[in-house]
Amino acid sequence: MNKILVAYTTKSGSTVEVAEAIGKVLAQDGVAVEVRPIAEVNGLDAYSAVVVGGPMILGWHPDAVNFLQKHQETLSRVPVACFMTALSLTRMPETHYNGFPVFQDPALAKPPKRTDRLNFKERYSAVASYLKPVVEKAPQVKPVSVAFFGGKLDFGTLNLFDRLFVQLLVGAKPGDTRNWDAIRAWAEDVRRALSA
Repeated sequence: MNKILVAYTTKSGSTVEVAEAIGKVLAQDGVAVEVRPIAEVNGLDAYSAVVVGGPMILGWHPDAVNFLQKHQETLSRVPVACFMTALSLTRMPETHYNGFPVFQDPALAKPPKRTDRLNFKERYSAVASYLKPVVEKAPQVKPVSVAFFGGKLDFGTLNLFDRLFVQLLVGAKPGDTRNWDAIRAWAEDVRRALSA
């Protein structure tokens, strides 16, 4: 592989730390890796593989979705992986969505109260609910893997609307739920997939 891009967007800075941790794992064996904000990425011609990440804020961060949509023709020809940081995820038995593998951080994903009937919050935070809009906007992109990791929540970094949303709808509590072991393990799997 020539060079891997880890492109990320962030709301309050915690996703960049996840992107950097993934970049370090991908750089093993001397592979060149660039970790850059999506806003600073002008083209993808220099990269042989791309990892795209961002937080869940009323869905996956719009900058991440727009990046996939804008570059989907190029991303359809190179290996791609995606990661999302979230405060809530409903654990479902499916390990794939739309044909690509899905990794659910076991520390984040919680089983539904009733598997036969999800409540509103459980439906909203299910893998299919999170990924359906992304697949619809960038249908040419077929990731080698998509991961959901715990995020970090600091109410002081949110505007009033976002704070009310995560408190009332998501029911999230402030704190850092990033599972660094899971993040590194997924990145190692992705490293092998990208070099295959």
